[in-house]
Amino acid sequence: MKAVRFHSYGGPEVLKIEEIDVPEPGPGQVRIAVRAAGVNPIDWKLRAGYMREMMPIPLPAGSGFDAAGVIDAVGDGVSGVSVGDAVFGKGHHTMAEYAILQEWALKPDGLSFEEAAGFAVAVETAARIIDQVGVKRGETLLVSGAAGGVGSAVIQLARAAGIRTIGTASEPKHAYLRSLGAIPTTYGPGLAGRVAALAPEGVQAALDIAGSGIIQELVAITGGDPSRVLSITDPTAPQHGVKTSFEPTDSTQALAGAAALFTAGSFTLPVERTFPLDRIAAAHELSAQGHVTGRLVITID
Repeated sequence: MKAVRFHSYGGPEVLKIEEIDVPEPGPGQVRIAVRAAGVNPIDWKLRAGYMREMMPIPLPAGSGFDAAGVIDAVGDGVSGVSVGDAVFGKGHHTMAEYAILQEWALKPDGLSFEEAAGFAVAVETAARIIDQVGVKRGETLLVSGAAGGVGSAVIQLARAAGIRTIGTASEPKHAYLRSLGAIPTTYGPGLAGRVAALAPEGVQAALDIAGSGIIQELVAITGGDPSRVLSITDPTAPQHGVKTSFEPTDSTQALAGAAALFTAGSFTLPVERTFPLDRIAAAHELSAQGHVTGRLVITID
């Protein structure tokens, strides 16, 4: 099968399309014929070597953690799905014609493979950090960097849980944030004042998704309590007493929940742009620029 691989850390140019053996599913796994795979910031950060201390990987390595496709093989102990079912979920090296998924959910009929491909990592991350920051129904959550895939998922999962969100993004993206259910505001100087005007009763928790050196300001906005702030992008956050969250958790329940919300018309992760497999380098470059609204997706013919 064709698969994206890189043999050394570096820029997008190290990504190659190679012929490798089709993987076999192990116990509790399924193999899919990949129809589409999502591009996540972790993909290019791993490829560039930025995560080599935190997440060392053996080289050569594949790329990609989430995908959507049709099951064509089932490992021992798997129940509830069978060959021919359309699913989306999390795995490793999903930028390929075939991929192994460890966690998955059935794809709703009205959800395209392209959009479903971008669900897994964003939904798992969003569900995890909402839980870990401890925000509850009726409270207000500030999301710094809200227009990307994870931010978009956070807003919608929070809304479903009865949590009010304020999201930062550039002004052209404010209509998009409103469409998801967030109250938008711009980032940059004066954020605390703008947030106070939007939430005079206060903000009970904040998430740093953009990683723009904003940790101390978020702590101040949440009343000076660093335990109410969590970052998924700033490794220096613990210096300010703020939690970080980099380790994924089991996403099976969260993926099924997102599928149900989609069916109910309450969840979407729009695809900003699709690329064919041989344009994976261009997709990494665009993701690294940090201005994506929704998701970038690789399609597999």
